[in-house]
This record gives sequence, C-alpha cells and structure tokens, in this order.
Amino acid sequence: TVMRRSLKGRSASYTAAMGAPVGPVSLGLLLALAWLGGTAWQLQQAALWRALPLALMVLGALGAAAAAWRSRRTWAGALVLALATAALAFAATSGRAAWRLSQALPAALEGQDLVLTGVVAGLPRPGLTGTRFVFEVESATHRGEPVVVPRRLSLGWYRGVDDGALLAGPVADLRAGQRWRLTVRLRQPHGAFNPHGFDLELWLFEQGLRAGGTVRAVPGAMAEKLDDNAGRAIDRLRQDLRDAVYRHVPDAQAAGVLAALAVGDQAAIERDDWDLFRVTGVAHLMSISGLHVTMFAWLFGSIVARLWRLWPRGMLAVPAPLAARWAGLVGAAGYALLAGWGVPAQRTVGMIAVVVLLRSLGLRWPLPLVLLAAALAVALADPWALLQPGFWLSFVAVGLLVASEPAQAAGPAAPPVAGRLGRIGQAVRGGLRTQVVATVGLAPLTMLFFQQVSVVGFVANQVAIPLVTLLITPLALLGL
Repeated sequence: TVMRRSLKGRSASYTAAMGAPVGPVSLGLLLALAWLGGTAWQLQQAALWRALPLALMVLGALGAAAAAWRSRRTWAGALVLALATAALAFAATSGRAAWRLSQALPAALEGQDLVLTGVVAGLPRPGLTGTRFVFEVESATHRGEPVVVPRRLSLGWYRGVDDGALLAGPVADLRAGQRWRLTVRLRQPHGAFNPHGFDLELWLFEQGLRAGGTVRAVPGAMAEKLDDNAGRAIDRLRQDLRDAVYRHVPDAQAAGVLAALAVGDQAAIERDDWDLFRVTGVAHLMSISGLHVTMFAWLFGSIVARLWRLWPRGMLAVPAPLAARWAGLVGAAGYALLAGWGVPAQRTVGMIAVVVLLRSLGLRWPLPLVLLAAALAVALADPWALLQPGFWLSFVAVGLLVASEPAQAAGPAAPPVAGRLGRIGQAVRGGLRTQVVATVGLAPLTMLFFQQVSVVGFVANQVAIPLVTLLITPLALLGL
C-alpha cells in the first residue's frame, strides 16, 4: 500500500510537471537547442541515411509537431515539439549534405584532359612554384563533348608540372574576375587522414570545392584569357588593395600581416610568422575575426551617430541610436565582404544582425536567447560551421563573459569613478578581467581542438589585442 501510494504520488508529480506552463523564452530556448542538437547529431553520422528512413522521420516529426502544437505551452507539448524540431534539423542537414555530395567529379573524368571555361573566384595565391586559385566553372568539354563537373574547383597552375614545362607557369597575372578557357586534369578531393591533423577533405567539403586539379602546361594545351572583368567585383577590389599594400610596404613580412588584417588574405603571412603567432597565442588576431568585425561596426556606428545628430530632419525621422545600430550593421557587413566573407566574419555579422533587429523591434530578449538565436542563424546558413573550432570558441567565450558579469554585479556597489586616471584604471581592470575569464575558460576547449595552450598567451594578448584591434587594423584600413 505504501509503495502504491508512493508511485501514485510520483506519477501525479510527473503529470503535474509535464502539464506545467512553459513561457515563450523557455520554449524558444528549447527549440533552438533542439535544432542545433539535431544538426550536430547528423554531422556525427559516418554515412548519410537512405531516403526512405529520412522521409518517414520527416513525416513523423511533422505529425508529432501538429499534434503537440496546441499544448506547446506545457512541458509535455514543448518536449514533443523539441524532438520534432531535432528530427527536422537532422533531415534538413542530411538533404543539404546529399546535395553537396551529388556535385562530385565522375570517376571516368579523373586524370582526363578537360577544357573548362569559367571565372577566377577569390584571391589567387601566388607561390614560388606557381599559383593556386578557385575556379567557378561555366562549361566543360571532354574531346569536344560537353561533360558535367563540379561548379567550384581548386586549381593549381604550376611550373614544371608537365614534362618540358619548367617555365610554363601562368602566362599572365591571374586576377580575380578574369574569365579563362583552360585545359586541366581533375581529381576527386582527398587528403591525409592523420589523427589530430588537418582534415583537408573536410575543409574542401565545407568550402564547396568538390574537385581539385592542375592546369596543363604543355604545348598545345589551351590556356586563353577571354575577359579581364567578367564579374567578382568585390574580389577584384580585394586583389587591387592587396597589390597596393605590397607596392607601398617594402617589408614583405609587414605587408603580409597588413594584407591579412585589411582584406583577409591570410595566405600572405609567412609560415614562420604563423608559427610565432601560434606559440604566443595571438594567431586569432591575424585573421578577420569577430573582434575586428565588431570593432569596425562600433566605430562606423559611432561616426554615423555623431553625424546624424547634426541633421535635424534625420533626427525627427529616425532616432540617432537606431540609425547608428543599422549603420554599424551595414559597416560590419561591408567590412566582412571586403575581408573575404569568411565563416568567422559571417558568424559575427549574423550575431550583430540579430541584436540590431531585436533592439529595433523593441524586444528585450535575455542574452542567452540572443546568443542561441545567433547560433541558430549561423547553423541555418552553414550547418558545417558546427564542426569548426571557431564556432564553439566564439560562443563559449561570449557566454563565459556574460556569465561572469552577474557575479561582479552582485558584489558591493563600486564608488563612481572620477577623473581620467580613474577611468583608465577601470578600463584596465575590465580588460584584465575579460582576458582572465576568456583565457582560463577557453583553455579546455583549446586543448581539445588544438592539443596545446600558449603559456605566454595571456601576457601577449594584453599587449596585442589593443595594439592590433584599436591601432594597427584601423590604420591599415585608413591606409587603403
């Protein structure tokens, strides 16, 4: 009798808990986590599911979501909706992966001489032995017959790749936006599969580069430039700016760093310099990271806010803070495009866009929900971003900094700071606290992803972050 009463009590408590109301914030958090969880679950699969199980999963998820929609304000309905959301995320990611895998190079075309017509995309990377570049294919033929090849290719135009072709590198300067007709030999993407090593095949998959190859450099092989300006205006501008940096900066090492900070050309930095930045823990500053994009958004928004207050009609139409927010978002997006629109820059622009949109609509979401909304936007745009260390480092760093703020605010109220020296001291203390939280909190993830932690990174970043972010990068952009 006692056991029966206990079980009945527990069952009643469980039923009451499942019927408890769920607020909109909790429901949003649960569904966002469910989508991210379903996406991450699919990314761990060794192979894609077949079409029939995926279709049954989608139908079951839609049916469960429809049945639970009316009771979504209770925990029982919210959990069913979360499971359905995770299943839909799994299926959507599987579909996108299947579509990308379908853009593979046919095995019969590997090692064959193909004539491709297309446009040079991105910044070509010149080297001592040749040039590597991304080629967007418009048409392809094999022995005069049209064939289908992946749209985006990673090509190399090397000296000495063919017999008697020691000096037969690119016949002209390869530039972004040029249209070429080339004879190439392609192969399916592959790379060394060493434990803890760089996964080249995964990186090519994430970039949408579904084949690689070399340009044929022998007599009779076709290499004809058809147009100097066939598109890719932003990439052409980036290359012009990179070349201008090299013309005006005599020190090659300094020019490489400035080109990386200004236009996102990380390949311009020499390997020895990368090793130095890595062991000192400042390598994150040499790429266009969220820190740079956020700084530019803040700077651009501040300038627009100050100018906006000088325009009375504009102030009557749109408040200065609102104009500054949207101007900061536009500035961040423009800088991210100029820097090559890499995944870290995309992630930061997405986060800024979520915050600006919420503030413009007058919504005051809790910051954890804002972070999850930004993570959800990134995952929807690029599911494979969840496989990149930068995704987790960025969001965990922001989460740690946010979580450390209430503890500081809960302490005794600090006296108001007076004077310039007091404000400088407060800024220094805030910077040190931020650096301690980020360094200690991210150390486990850094060990997990990179198998190393820089011992001197804390001290080096105290100097490098303000120097690079607030002085060198703005001056590099001003120099452009």
